[in-house]
Amino acid sequence: MVSQTAAPPAPVDPAPPALLPVHEPGELAALAARHGLTVSGARPSLVEYVRQLWGRRHFITAFATAKLTAQYSQAKLGQIWQIMTPLLNATVYYFIFGVLMNTKHGVPDYVPFLVTGVFIWTFTASSITAGTRAISGNTGLVRALHFPRASLPIALAIQQLQQLLFSLGALFMILLVFGQYPRPSWLLAVPALALQALFNTGISMVMARLAAKTPDIAQLTPFVLRTWMYASGVMWSLDTLLTGDRVPQFVLLALECNPAAVYIDLMRYALIDSFTGAQLPPHVWAVATGWALVCGIGGFVYFWKAEERYGRG
Repeated sequence: MVSQTAAPPAPVDPAPPALLPVHEPGELAALAARHGLTVSGARPSLVEYVRQLWGRRHFITAFATAKLTAQYSQAKLGQIWQIMTPLLNATVYYFIFGVLMNTKHGVPDYVPFLVTGVFIWTFTASSITAGTRAISGNTGLVRALHFPRASLPIALAIQQLQQLLFSLGALFMILLVFGQYPRPSWLLAVPALALQALFNTGISMVMARLAAKTPDIAQLTPFVLRTWMYASGVMWSLDTLLTGDRVPQFVLLALECNPAAVYIDLMRYALIDSFTGAQLPPHVWAVATGWALVCGIGGFVYFWKAEERYGRG
């Protein structure tokens, strides 16, 4: 007798998986809002961004102070370099431009004139240079923590202001040695420095965004700053050089409205007796205020618009 083996049962098709409901983009947004979900790293509104920055004001000032303290921590002279660096620059400029090129001719109180220009120019140049490294130099911090990225360029601008205030003691001592004694006009240095600090912060934020996207800008910046310095009357008097018809009118207007030259001239007018109002460009305070507001507010908005892109890629 031959035994028959039962045929295996036919395979049964599994039940099709349950399909998830399809939502329109608007429905997904409403669903996320209903459950308190937001886009990760999304840019907040401008008002909310300012509020977040204000909430981190203690971090910003502490970060600036820590950077200032650590800047010369490896040098034996330490924080003395904050004063020595602009003084050494002024000494070099004096011998090259004042003595060899005789730019001091026709400029009374040339040493106070030169030293004031170097200190004030260094404030702007250092703020811009620090701004180019605000994001690219703190990539680990940007990627690891969630905070308003504007904290970084603002903190670095505050660091440069702290360094300037620290070194102003040396500037005042030099002014006293060369016969420039305190007078009421010295109080004008306060609003002049406040406007310059706002201008520097705005430019620093612009450079921070540009350098975060294109790191090569940090390599180009020193050449641009050097050219800008020569056009800002740090080592010579633009008022003396531009007398007559040696330059076209539009070049004269551009040099008079040059923001670095405007802030340098305001400080010279405040601190040096022989630098009179006749040497200031027309409407100098309006020009200084305009540059500060346009660059300060415009730079902040420009940086904020790319908030969600910093530290990515």
